[in-house]
Amino acid sequence: MGFPILDEAFRAERLSLPHGGRIRAVLDTDTYNEIDDQFALSYLALSREKIELEAVYAAPFHNDRSRNAGDGMKKSYNEILRLAEFLGTPSADVVFPGSKAFLKDEKHPQKSAAASDLIARAKSSDTRPLYVIAIGAITNVASALLLEPELVSRIVVVWLGGHGPNWPNTREFNLFQDIAASRVLLDSGVPLVIVPCQPVASHMITTLADVETHIGEAGKIGRYLTSIVRDYSDDHFAYGKVIWDIAPVAYVVNPDWVPSGLGPAPILNDGFRWSFDPSRHLIRTAYAVNRNAIFRDVYTKIKAAQSI
Repeated sequence: MGFPILDEAFRAERLSLPHGGRIRAVLDTDTYNEIDDQFALSYLALSREKIELEAVYAAPFHNDRSRNAGDGMKKSYNEILRLAEFLGTPSADVVFPGSKAFLKDEKHPQKSAAASDLIARAKSSDTRPLYVIAIGAITNVASALLLEPELVSRIVVVWLGGHGPNWPNTREFNLFQDIAASRVLLDSGVPLVIVPCQPVASHMITTLADVETHIGEAGKIGRYLTSIVRDYSDDHFAYGKVIWDIAPVAYVVNPDWVPSGLGPAPILNDGFRWSFDPSRHLIRTAYAVNRNAIFRDVYTKIKAAQSI
């Protein structure tokens, strides 16, 4: 089954900047993979003035913090629950385990509770588009699209994936872990906003001293975030850590902080490089971030939650 072809005026409307009122959103996150997802989830949950966070999905990952993709997903699921406790937010019926494996090809989805919930929420009676903020391998989202192709008209995906169009390659962790899912996303025609890792989200650098100063004593969540930054490196002298995953959240909170433009969806070739065809459907791609404004907002919101 192919994907519906969207009317270009409809696509343009869906890719307009999310200024104005509150939006519906879900978060798809490989939370235990590193330490930046924890900041992103906290930032999203505390941005209630702009975002109605409806659900959180655990994404698979495989690196030195997991035995395989399924183990990574389970560890991420447990990390989401831990953060929900620190944030004082309910987790029952809003946190869902995702795929236990990556896609084997571009035709066969990985069924999961996360994919099923995404389909159900996107097809609800609420006519507003559902923003899917994805900060890991795109397996859960691609699976939902394959299971229900009509989702292309009901969701807007904001993905931290790949590198910028002028970067020498696009061999980036979120993208290359599940190459088939990445291609499904790019070729489906779903309204898509890409926040490249290099050279865009890579500017979201902070230090242990910065974190300790601003949120080191900001309740359970501030102390936890500070502890994972501290434990991430054995040497913090002149060391900066990129908190990649807050960039796509910031795009939704205030798109002026993440400038972007429209262009044809890139083609992912076998050499982990982008190819371009001007006849392809449009997507939005970020080309910069306002690092200071974003971190100011993140720290301000975490400090305001310090009574938790």
